[in-house]
Amino acid sequence: MFKLSEIKELIKLVDESSVQELEIENEGSRLSIRKPGKTEYVQATAIQPQMIAAPQVQPAAVVAEAAPQVDTTSHLHKIVSPMVGTFYRASSPEAGPFVSAGDKVVEKTTVCIIEAMKLMNELDADIKGEIVEVLVENGQLVEYGQPLFLVKPE
Repeated sequence: MFKLSEIKELIKLVDESSVQELEIENEGSRLSIRKPGKTEYVQATAIQPQMIAAPQVQPAAVVAEAAPQVDTTSHLHKIVSPMVGTFYRASSPEAGPFVSAGDKVVEKTTVCIIEAMKLMNELDADIKGEIVEVLVENGQLVEYGQPLFLVKPE
């Protein structure tokens, strides 16, 4: 049950704020406070369907169409992040990257580190091939399943 003093205080708070409506339930009691506001009216009118003649179209000059997008990466293998974390290309800021574009990798070649919850997790290549592209920047947050590297399989 709400006390009268509580209800008055809630009304005052709602009145002084931008809140338009407040509903509270407490021990089986329910209180609803709404600010008076302008009422919006919408008038709908039914439209009668009509038959419209199609306009006459004159032949136009042939326009070159844009070539459809071709997926050039479909033959490439993607090394993906096994977890959410921060991507690091090297073991320390002073060290060189584990791999770069053009490098050859085999299974179990460490390609990066994913930091998750202050744990450094080395990620190994899962295929033999050549790194074609590094898809993320050093220090970037990555999602589970996000592609990190493109590899041309051997």
